[in-house]
Amino acid sequence: QVHLVESGGGLVQAGGSLRLSCAASGRTFSGYTMGWFRQAPGKEREFVAAIRWSGGSTWYADSVKGRFAISRDNAENTVYLQMNTLKPEDTAVYYCATRSSIIRSTAPREYDYWGQGTQVTVSS
Repeated sequence: QVHLVESGGGLVQAGGSLRLSCAASGRTFSGYTMGWFRQAPGKEREFVAAIRWSGGSTWYADSVKGRFAISRDNAENTVYLQMNTLKPEDTAVYYCATRSSIIRSTAPREYDYWGQGTQVTVSS
């Protein structure tokens, strides 16, 4: 059974930085895609960034491109989301998710396993 645990959320001022971590366990993730999504109050869950576990190809939502960076540590089975130049509109619960495919996807329904989420709050 795949298990994902996020950490690293918190309160930060606008313009600041945070790094989220997602510890993955339960299987070998070769051939999988790892993604970060976020959900603000009253809004739909939206795609933020994703990375192919093998090869490391990445893709991003336009709203975070140039500010956020996704990476992975194969030895630690951990995926990171480095968030820089944070804005109040980045405030949300951030979720780590994974799907058993390398095909590029930004749709939450296409991800099979989810973590519990970590709160990120950016004050103005």
